[in-house]
Amino acid sequence: MSLTGTPFLYTTIVLSVVALILPLVLWSRLRGPQAMRAAARVLMLLFAQATAVTLIFVVVNNQNDLYDNWADLLGTGDHVQQAANLGRDGTGGIALKRLPKVRQTFTAAEGAAMHAAGGVRVTQLEGRVSGVNAEVYVWLPPQYGEPAYRNHRFPVVELLPGYPGSAKAWFGSLKVHEQLLPLMRSGRVAPFILVAPRTNLLAGVDTGCANIPGTVNADSWLSIDVPKMVTDNFRAAAAPANWAVAGYSAGAHCAVKLAVAHPDRYRAAVSLSGYNDPIGERNSLAAQSVTLRERNNPYLLLRKAATPPRIALYLSGESGDGYQAGVALEQLAKAPTTVHVVFLPRSAGGHNMALWRPQVPAVFEWLTVNMGQSRARSGPTPREPSSAGSTHAALASGTASRAGAARKR
Repeated sequence: MSLTGTPFLYTTIVLSVVALILPLVLWSRLRGPQAMRAAARVLMLLFAQATAVTLIFVVVNNQNDLYDNWADLLGTGDHVQQAANLGRDGTGGIALKRLPKVRQTFTAAEGAAMHAAGGVRVTQLEGRVSGVNAEVYVWLPPQYGEPAYRNHRFPVVELLPGYPGSAKAWFGSLKVHEQLLPLMRSGRVAPFILVAPRTNLLAGVDTGCANIPGTVNADSWLSIDVPKMVTDNFRAAAAPANWAVAGYSAGAHCAVKLAVAHPDRYRAAVSLSGYNDPIGERNSLAAQSVTLRERNNPYLLLRKAATPPRIALYLSGESGDGYQAGVALEQLAKAPTTVHVVFLPRSAGGHNMALWRPQVPAVFEWLTVNMGQSRARSGPTPREPSSAGSTHAALASGTASRAGAARKR
């Protein structure tokens, strides 16, 4: 029975009702020695508590797409076949243009909202460079099947969830495709292909979108294998100017890190309540040593770059949860790097889907402009008047976001 399926949800509801009725019916009717009656009553209470907790977990999990299946929940999933040392650029010296085309079979994705707005499709991809074997979800814009666009190559946005988080989350909880469909039809938002690859690759840890020889090559999976598969199977533009990556929470950190580290692969990145220092997610593999933290901190990567990368960054967050990390990058950035920081008041919500879901339209309108897909002009940047007393070091590292990081989901 699927963890996120309707049958399991209904089963937990039925069991919760039964667990509530049992004590009411049997409490005074139990027979036998006093010790046995006491034990039976305790078991009934424990059963009622267990079913109630299970039901709450199932509802929360279905609403937030935290765990996609039983393997993710139980920590038994492993999607890494091998993790060779691929070097600084993550290619392992492989001539990517010479690799044979990746031909994939796609099926209709199952799950909440996956059939809406034309439907989301899914494939199981074996990454030839990264050694990762995992699912990738793809949604095509309404223009993709229109005759007028038959020779058009579409821009692409990779979508990354938080940790723990399912690759389905952007479609299920954030309803990105349902929100964007009318905006794409009206022309307010460019017809982007949306791609959501699995990021939960190892049991019980966040990969931090890092390449760690012998453990995982998450960076190469996201920035090489997935884009190649997309361009090989769809009319997707291959040039970096047509690629962006967006994420929330831990996925927000990954999005900015990937764009800063690979301006030859991405033009823009979107961070919703993210952080700079990988220590923002204590379960991140990229936070396990000072060296890994430095190699995967977008602030330090941007500061050490020989030439400012031609990328555009959009970062939003509340004070103490994403905003300071964005300000740090904005203060550091030099042309042609551009940084757009959006301050969100505490009244907007917490570190959850309710905060990120309403931002989807504005984010994709910004991407439309900053990826050269529209001549529209972006509006002013909402701004908090101060950095809430954070030190420069805290702003730079992203540790000013630590309080919010404890709530990452």
